[in-house]
Amino acid sequence: MLRLVGSLVTHQVRAYDVLRMLGRDGRPSQLGQAFAEYGRIAKTLHLLAMIDPVDDTHRRVVNTQTTVQESRHRLARKVFHGKRGQLHQPYREGQEDQLGALGILVNAITLWNTRYLDAAVEQLRATGYPVREEDVARLSPLGHAHLNELGRYRFPALPPDAGLRPLRDPHAEAGDEE
Repeated sequence: MLRLVGSLVTHQVRAYDVLRMLGRDGRPSQLGQAFAEYGRIAKTLHLLAMIDPVDDTHRRVVNTQTTVQESRHRLARKVFHGKRGQLHQPYREGQEDQLGALGILVNAITLWNTRYLDAAVEQLRATGYPVREEDVARLSPLGHAHLNELGRYRFPALPPDAGLRPLRDPHAEAGDEE
């Protein structure tokens, strides 16, 4: 197994040839079976760590990662609402373009949220409000309740040094805002 991996890394054998070595006539060869069994080790260790009643650290880490990924998917579903969130391009390239544009949009929203969350935290600290680091660590830029995905938008050209817009005052009247 190590020789095979080394041969792949040093480009002495092509991936196509490796696939032929791992299976013949639709069934795995002995080497293919060995790789399958080796892959099951990691899966078994993961499952054992998930059901460990004493140490739930692994379970908490996996849950946190899953929650973050689900939040990203919720954000993507919210902005990908046209045609009921389905890909309607007939060709693979068109579908890849749609998904690429969705990824760029989700990344732009995440960047926007990150910058304004940071500005809000800095403003709270500047006014003397006690902001705990453990609370800041739990903030997520994947929130989307404030997004209006159905509106019309203007993107006026601003000078590069314009900075961020002023933060909203939560105590201001609804008509006072721009």
